Amino acid sequence: MSFLDTPITFIQEQRGKGGCLFLYTRVSAMRCFGKSCTLFIAFLLTVSFTHGGNVLVLPGEYSHWHNMRNIVEGLLNRNHSVTVLVNSASPSVNFTAQERFPFLVFDVPLKAHEVHGVSEQLLNIWMQYPRPNTLAIGLQIIELAGRVNELHRVMCDSMLRNETLIARLRYLRFDVLFYDPMFICSDLLAEILDLPLVLSLRFSLGFSMERMCGQMPSPPSYVPVPPTVLTDHMSFMERVKNMIMYVVYSYAFRMASRSLDNLYSEILGKPTTMCETMGKADIWLIRTYWDFEYPRPLLPNFKFVGGLHCKPAKPLSKELETFVQSSGDHGVVVFSLGSMINNLTMERANTIASALGQIPQKVVWRYSGKTPETLAPNTKLYDWIPQNDLLGHPKAKVFITHGGTNGLYEAIYHGVPMVGLPLFADQPDNMMHMKTKGAAVVLDINTMESKDLVDALKTVLNNPSYKESIMRLSRIHHDQPMKPLDQAVFWIEFVMRNKGAKHLRVQAHDLSWYQYHCLDVLAFLLSIVALITFLFIKTCSFFFRKCFRKTRPDGKAQKNKKE
Repeated sequence: MSFLDTPITFIQEQRGKGGCLFLYTRVSAMRCFGKSCTLFIAFLLTVSFTHGGNVLVLPGEYSHWHNMRNIVEGLLNRNHSVTVLVNSASPSVNFTAQERFPFLVFDVPLKAHEVHGVSEQLLNIWMQYPRPNTLAIGLQIIELAGRVNELHRVMCDSMLRNETLIARLRYLRFDVLFYDPMFICSDLLAEILDLPLVLSLRFSLGFSMERMCGQMPSPPSYVPVPPTVLTDHMSFMERVKNMIMYVVYSYAFRMASRSLDNLYSEILGKPTTMCETMGKADIWLIRTYWDFEYPRPLLPNFKFVGGLHCKPAKPLSKELETFVQSSGDHGVVVFSLGSMINNLTMERANTIASALGQIPQKVVWRYSGKTPETLAPNTKLYDWIPQNDLLGHPKAKVFITHGGTNGLYEAIYHGVPMVGLPLFADQPDNMMHMKTKGAAVVLDINTMESKDLVDALKTVLNNPSYKESIMRLSRIHHDQPMKPLDQAVFWIEFVMRNKGAKHLRVQAHDLSWYQYHCLDVLAFLLSIVALITFLFIKTCSFFFRKCFRKTRPDGKAQKNKKE
């Protein structure tokens, strides 16, 4: 009887804390000799005993969750257990679906449409036309931030004051908590459960979280504050603007987080702040890379993992492939405004459709609104498109995009130049990066005419510099020692193996603001200089009086003439 005939009688998977995947075999009572024993020993030597961790995930919404899900899949593929904790009002996490991982759902006194409504309000603020001034937009956002804080408070209370939920989470004995700060107070849960913390982030408004909570240096002299749509080459007046926005966003973040600070202190039972708790994160996974970012200082616990969701293109469906191939040598234009924009006003839709009809390329447009009256035969509408696979198709020539990070990185990954129609949040800043690097033309979707879009498309299609620029960025993106997804998984595993990564956190977290800026040292040195200056002046004055005072022949000082 050879080893290949040996029955495997028991397979047990243990996924608790520090668990391993064990494979047990029972060999038949027959003796094994020669090649059979050799094969048996070789098999035992090749069995992989992979330590599996236990990961708790608190996802963000919309594209944030789509991005995190790739990391979840990467963790599962490396034999880790993953549990996704989600609230019952999540508008974009389908927790009723059958997945490779379990969902743990906690109830909140909210509905999904209420949470989604806040996102729509933010979108409406950014897409106002005619566009109000920056101050008016800022005031509207501050007002909306009050509503967002109310929702966060309700969600935090429902999660953190749920003793049954907390007890269950303790029982499951997780090794790390992985979250997106889109859901505030996930870091507070890590504090309660005493878990290491890894967060996933693109950027916060004005880099406020990164600067004020993560202590990441952001010199306003050459690091533009998003979303100011500035570059790292700023004129004097641009640096003035950048400094003003730096101060404004810092103040706004302080004001917005103050109400949450009270909640944090109340739940923990001791004085604390949201920034202090978030600052305890062991690793910050930033969803960009140097193919996108301007050069800037970076801390050792900040890791770039931009484009972690990008993959080689898969074959298109038969119907879509036929349409793409019908474009001939002209190729295809891929058009998508992301998952949150399902339709446009008829006037805007007609303007866009009219422009698309004036180019020789075929156009695949993700659009679920009412069909535009000016839609041309070269344009096909779809409720959903396989965006990554289309951009990776050899006939893809241009990507018309709103500038979301996920789509932008798919274009970089596959080397497709862009025409940007940014809408809100980080999108104008994203597209400015691409424009600065020579890979995109950017338009204002609210004010552009059909001719503007046609001219932009022709510029990108006919000027080879745009293709050359995006291919250069693509080479930079692919020229990494480790794939972004592997790096994200590695750092989560690193935190689990080492029970955290506190050795990568800078000492700035434990300094007060005046210590951080060395104001106390400056005050001390100025005091010393002032003291020395004072003593020097007094000494000089003393010797001056001694040396230059008039004396009488008998050596006594002359009296004043008046005397």
